[in-house]
Amino acid sequence: MKLRVAMIIIASALARAPFAFGGTDRSANSSIGISDEPSRFDFAIESAYLFGAFNPPRNYEISADFLTARVRWGNYLHREGLFRGYNQVYFSFLAEPIIRGIENHYFGMNLGLRYNFVRPGSRFVPYFSGGVGLGAIDSHPEQFGGQGQDFTFNILSAAGVSYQFSDRFSGQVGLLYQHFSNAGLTDPNPSLNLFGPQVGFTFSF
Repeated sequence: MKLRVAMIIIASALARAPFAFGGTDRSANSSIGISDEPSRFDFAIESAYLFGAFNPPRNYEISADFLTARVRWGNYLHREGLFRGYNQVYFSFLAEPIIRGIENHYFGMNLGLRYNFVRPGSRFVPYFSGGVGLGAIDSHPEQFGGQGQDFTFNILSAAGVSYQFSDRFSGQVGLLYQHFSNAGLTDPNPSLNLFGPQVGFTFSF
């Protein structure tokens, strides 16, 4: 409960910030300078609290914790307009205690792409990411609605905004979607679909 309250407070605070694509951010004129050149490597600690949807007969709540490495791949800062920004390839390790549901825990990995939308002079960087991966869940196929086997595939998709405190350190808040499935390797294959808020902190170098 405390984690959920903290996430709601952080999300509400950043939601009031002027991170729309148009305009400039006045906080960019503070005493700490921000480079126009994005970092080559990022290391992030991310946490989300996810709620199940379309998962009868049991409701699910999962605390999803990620360790993520990102590498810059493609730089489009010469562009004008909405799509000015840069790509990153990311790799995440997933550790997810299942707070409510049939199973108890999930461990996995995910590989994907992230695009960062950069405005000149702004500390706010909206982003979108998506990836696929695999992992293991402590399945209980004997229970109705439980996962059919331990091995699963996963899909992640996220959108949010990052705030650069400095060239080396930033914080993120956004929304995360996660899907678990064994791709029909067992029958039934109930799958899981989960949505929820996500926060994170990134160290760049």
